[in-house]
Amino acid sequence: MILGNLSGPSEFRLLGFSGNSHLHPLLFVILLSLYILTLVANTVIAFTINTDNTLHTPMYFFLTQLSCLDICYLSAMIPTILENLVVGTVSISKARCAMQMFSFLFFGVAECFLLAAMSLDRYFAVCHPLHYTIIMSSRVCRGLVAGCYICGAAVGLIHTLLTFSSPLCGSAIDHFFCEIQPMLDLLCGSTLPRELQVILVAVFAILSPFLLIIYSYIHIISTILHMASAESRQKAFSTCSSHLLVVTLFYGTAGSTYLRPKSTYCAAVDKFLSLSYSVLTPLLNPIIYSLRNKEFPEALGWEALWRREIFQCPGCSRGCRTCAGLCSALGALPCPVSQGVKFHRLNLFSSD
Repeated sequence: MILGNLSGPSEFRLLGFSGNSHLHPLLFVILLSLYILTLVANTVIAFTINTDNTLHTPMYFFLTQLSCLDICYLSAMIPTILENLVVGTVSISKARCAMQMFSFLFFGVAECFLLAAMSLDRYFAVCHPLHYTIIMSSRVCRGLVAGCYICGAAVGLIHTLLTFSSPLCGSAIDHFFCEIQPMLDLLCGSTLPRELQVILVAVFAILSPFLLIIYSYIHIISTILHMASAESRQKAFSTCSSHLLVVTLFYGTAGSTYLRPKSTYCAAVDKFLSLSYSVLTPLLNPIIYSLRNKEFPEALGWEALWRREIFQCPGCSRGCRTCAGLCSALGALPCPVSQGVKFHRLNLFSSD
């Protein structure tokens, strides 16, 4: 109802890859294969975490949310891209275009803040291990995730309404979905106010979570460097390396797209970057976490790939609650109570 009263054309044309029609069959097969592979990989990650009690820790709770966001984010974009490759130029209604932009912003911004929440989890796990289970309780984790979704919804709704309420003087979008930058080309008159709007959104949704991540890892690295043994430093850093790789991949592509002025915008480059963070990032996320964490092969029955000795900690009489933070966050680090005895991984969500 609201969109029906907004100015501009009632229908848009997504030009997509119109200049490379001979590559459409190959691109269709590649993107469809990557889409299916990404859905399967992220579904396996989420299912494995939910069904294996040894993975019911804050880190893997956030990873489940990341997999769900990646599935939704990809599913909002890929069907339109595949349709564009099959039929060429795609006609899309204003309501569908607005919904696509909202979905793109909602899931993308929520993922930005979720990565920041995951960095906080690593910060408390490494820097405050003995208080980790108290700080990162299930209630706190759910509250952080809810905050991520609220920020995503707010940014998506505000930006979408502002964009589609502005006068639009064209209907051809030189992209394969209703992306932010190509929509600026359709605005009548000066686009400076909307460019500033995009920059403000990018600062709030991309730069502010990124600064929180940087702040967390400054303290994490400082704590790791002050650990006594090389083995402890290596194991502590290994718990953060997966998250660092995912952050670098996501923010590298998203930041290069949105944290730059419109004068440097190039349609071909922007399409490539959009494909990178729309297709490759959701695919690589589960691969990075599954390859760099030994818990997944164990949960999937691949213990032979990484054999580990896991012992009950004899130094803690109440189910190892004293060192539960280290158990879940740093795996097989020496127990602070029994000094040198390795201990088991706990289900931190069994009780608050």
